[in-house]
Amino acid sequence: MPFYVNTQKPDSSREIARLLGKCIKRHKRDWTEIVFLCIGSDRVTGDCLGPYVGYRLSQHQLPGIFVYGTLNQPVHAVNLSDITDFISKSHPFALVIAIDASLGDERHLGYVTIGNGSLYPGAAVQKDLPPVGDIYITGIVNIAGILEYLTLQTTRLSTVITLADTIAQGFLEILYNNTANRSFHFHLPYTYLAYHFFEFPKGLLQKQT
Repeated sequence: MPFYVNTQKPDSSREIARLLGKCIKRHKRDWTEIVFLCIGSDRVTGDCLGPYVGYRLSQHQLPGIFVYGTLNQPVHAVNLSDITDFISKSHPFALVIAIDASLGDERHLGYVTIGNGSLYPGAAVQKDLPPVGDIYITGIVNIAGILEYLTLQTTRLSTVITLADTIAQGFLEILYNNTANRSFHFHLPYTYLAYHFFEFPKGLLQKQT
């Protein structure tokens, strides 16, 4: 069952950080790094939420954090399979957090959903794409109904930017806070902790198309 966060509330980014931490604690598999898979197209206003979040995250360099999908190098329906294959081979022990735009009920417009499990990209516009990620985060950019693709094209940019900025800020809050006190790796054995913090080179933030 997903968590819902209203981005109009002043503490919404902090709530996203708290709920993301909760989802990470629920994740049972050990991991040694985090991959943010930010899905969407920069050519459609409503669908650019993922790439914009990726762009925001790519401006920060944190050890063991990788970003795929930015405004310059988006991950979308055409290259998603290739990118997910690359991630599986390059980051076999990663915790993958998938981010995408979504459509929903009018009462949830401007909300963020967070939950454990895979994201189904393209579901809002009836695209049959493989599920991705261990944790999913979506921003509800517009109302679901008929002509979903047209709905994404006519979505207000301000709605997308507000959602994306709040999501990115929530990510950065939990990443910086927990990297500083080394409490972020809830399920890792000590050997994984040592490897992650002391042997990885700095500046691992990457972009890939």
